[in-house]
Amino acid sequence: MTHVPQPPSPDPGAVSPPAEMERRFTAAVVDRALTWAVGVAAAFAVWRLLEPDGAGIVVLTFVAVVVLVGLVLAVLVGTVGLTPGKAATGLRVVRRTTGGPIGIGAALLRTVVLGIAGLPTAGLGLATLAWTAAMDPSGQRRGLHDRIGDAVVVDVRPREVEMVAEVERPQQIVNLTAMRLLPSPVEEHPAPDPTPTPTSTPLPTPAPVPTPAPAPTPAPVVTPTPAAGPVASPAPAAPAPAPRPPLEQTRVRPAPGSEPAAASTPEPVRWRVEFDTGERFVVEGLALVGRRPEPRPGEPVRHVVPLRSSDMSLSKTHAQFQVAADGALVVMDRGSTNGSYVIRKGMSRSLSPGRPSTLLAGDEVRFGDRTMRVERES
Repeated sequence: MTHVPQPPSPDPGAVSPPAEMERRFTAAVVDRALTWAVGVAAAFAVWRLLEPDGAGIVVLTFVAVVVLVGLVLAVLVGTVGLTPGKAATGLRVVRRTTGGPIGIGAALLRTVVLGIAGLPTAGLGLATLAWTAAMDPSGQRRGLHDRIGDAVVVDVRPREVEMVAEVERPQQIVNLTAMRLLPSPVEEHPAPDPTPTPTSTPLPTPAPVPTPAPAPTPAPVVTPTPAAGPVASPAPAAPAPAPRPPLEQTRVRPAPGSEPAAASTPEPVRWRVEFDTGERFVVEGLALVGRRPEPRPGEPVRHVVPLRSSDMSLSKTHAQFQVAADGALVVMDRGSTNGSYVIRKGMSRSLSPGRPSTLLAGDEVRFGDRTMRVERES
């Protein structure tokens, strides 16, 4: 069977809504607290080594470490669109037009603008950036710093929806055994009338009177023989009704063209999966997905699918899927840290760990930052 290539999955920036201001503020606080914590730890270490005489070096150490951590965060934003704060709040920085990374150069410039706005100015700089984001006429909450690199901060958390169970229509069942036992149509004979039909008794014909032959002598007186009167004969008995032949039960032989179709054996169902990394195969048994999947002792695993995770959102053994006895493809999360989600017709539903869920053709399953598409072949 020729495989029809499927269109690539949409980028997060094309389908994810813009991030709310409260979540962006929370992510910024987490990043700033982490940066300062690393700077304070480095400055304290230097102060312990140089004693109180090196106060200036301690301050320079704090500033240098803060700048270095800021550069590292800028590189992360330019390549994967994430920082520790954004990863914790489910946010990502992407390019508005393509949904991809904004690039390291644009991310560094964006970090410089944020650093200048964060200088000790009674919070006026950061408040100005927040005001420009809230008053964005496009509704995407893009501040002045977001316009660098055509960036937009989006919410990539899966949306919870209730899956509507599909009701299968019952199929009509033809009882071939009952059809074979039906009696054959026979010609109906009229039932004999229990009352016998009266039969008329034929009357005997009177014997003719003999004519005397002429004689040469005087004809003697001939006494005529009186004619025999009608003799009544006994009426014959009415014939007994012929016994009705018993109905013969025969098997119905349907007319040509009306014979019921013989039950055909359904063809086996084959399920094909394709990951966003390019790997694709037909499911022939139990499959494990994760960064380094490992089966449990005695577990009959047919496919082991190791996947790369750029933001470490994929667990070591994240989930499993296989074809059930009835031919359905089922997937189950194996207690992963970030969970698994089924995306059907643009809506997503989280999987409960340890509980299998049935997949349909065209579904997508998200394992961390990786996506798997499901197709069915007959």
